[in-house]
Amino acid sequence: MTTDNTPAAPAKMWGGRFAEKTAASVEAFTASIHYDARLYRHDIAGSRAHARMLAQQGLITAAERDQILTGLDTIEAEIDAGTFVFRPELEDIHMNIEKTLVERIGPAGAKLHTARSRNDQVALDIRLYLREESERLIALLTGLQKALVRQARANLGAIMPGYTHLQRAQPVLVSHHLLAYYEMFGRDKARLADGLKRINVLPLGAAALAGTGLPIDRDFVARELGFPAVTANSMDTVGDRDFAVEFLAAASLVQLHLSRLSEELVLWTSEEFRFVRLADAYCTGSSIMPQKKNPDIPELIRGKSGRVVGNLMALLTILKGLPLTYNRDLQEDKEPIFDTVDTVSHSLAIAAELMANLTFNRDRLLDCTHGGYMTATDLADYLVRKNIPFREAHAIVGRTVAYCIEQAKELAELTIDELRRFSDTIDEDVFPLLTVPGSVASRRSTGGTGLDRVTEALALAEQTLELVP
Repeated sequence: MTTDNTPAAPAKMWGGRFAEKTAASVEAFTASIHYDARLYRHDIAGSRAHARMLAQQGLITAAERDQILTGLDTIEAEIDAGTFVFRPELEDIHMNIEKTLVERIGPAGAKLHTARSRNDQVALDIRLYLREESERLIALLTGLQKALVRQARANLGAIMPGYTHLQRAQPVLVSHHLLAYYEMFGRDKARLADGLKRINVLPLGAAALAGTGLPIDRDFVARELGFPAVTANSMDTVGDRDFAVEFLAAASLVQLHLSRLSEELVLWTSEEFRFVRLADAYCTGSSIMPQKKNPDIPELIRGKSGRVVGNLMALLTILKGLPLTYNRDLQEDKEPIFDTVDTVSHSLAIAAELMANLTFNRDRLLDCTHGGYMTATDLADYLVRKNIPFREAHAIVGRTVAYCIEQAKELAELTIDELRRFSDTIDEDVFPLLTVPGSVASRRSTGGTGLDRVTEALALAEQTLELVP
């Protein structure tokens, strides 16, 4: 029984066993509503499905269900409109919605939390959120792929230097280079799609950690929310964030691929390369040097890879020492997830715009394929076809290149007599292969840079993306 000297009962919805009010410093330190409010739609969707299940199972009445659903609809509309007042002292999105619901509809609202815990509730919200965002990132990746493929089609036949160690290596088609990124981003889509298999499993019903003794129907909730399966172990369910780690890992690879593309754009726009021109709308100037046109967008995309990889490392570190089951450390999973989603999605969207507004300097690209003895491997391949072992052919061509350096000549400028100084198997039919177009055309192996192979790859990409050539 309460006496006059007993403190008033705390206002917290979990505060029944506490005699003292939560310290203001604790409320400030533990509150997550300032960032997890963005989960409101997912939280309400989960609550709607849960309420319908409770009514079906006879744990609440149909009238109570309808009161709950109507109240949730009103709360969602207010949050959509920006008129809902979030209260930090209620800690998180779950308590803010539930407390408001109880205040507005009374006892029926207090029954909503029957047979669930914030532990399985938040796991549901994150899975719903990541399911949605994975699909959105896949769509954004498709948009970037389309921009790359359109550029590949527009520049089909253009030749550029291919590099290893950032040294000119062999001539390739511009389209072949662009389609390399198409393949990278295709793998990113596949990873995100595969991760959806682990994300798309219903956690609700695990309750705090041991399941519930109440007669719930998890399969009903799964169907309501579009989950093809339910989790198998309640303890694993509430402590599991593997699916989030997978998402952050896949997203990190997306950002790394964007960073590699950005690095090339930074190089290619420099005066030393002059391979491409970025549209003015996607560049910035200098506050002191009026002549400058800076590739700030690709630089920022490249720089943002650090925070995305850092978010992955943060979540891995949070998880590495956690015992089963739920621990409050897991509250720290959301900010890395949200920041990664925002960073990667914005980077993908602007990268697609950037690629769509890119102009290739085809004359400069072709000019840079001359010099550097980029058809040397073609000469070695020619000798192999003459039945000379490759290692011997490699040595022969090495000596030929050394001679070219001494004579300040390119391979294609040597006479047949000069070539035969190094191997008498060389004949007049070698000269087409020593030209840049001849070199490119000869690369007919599957996945190679020959025009036929690239045209086939481009057509397949267009078919996959449903683009009209």
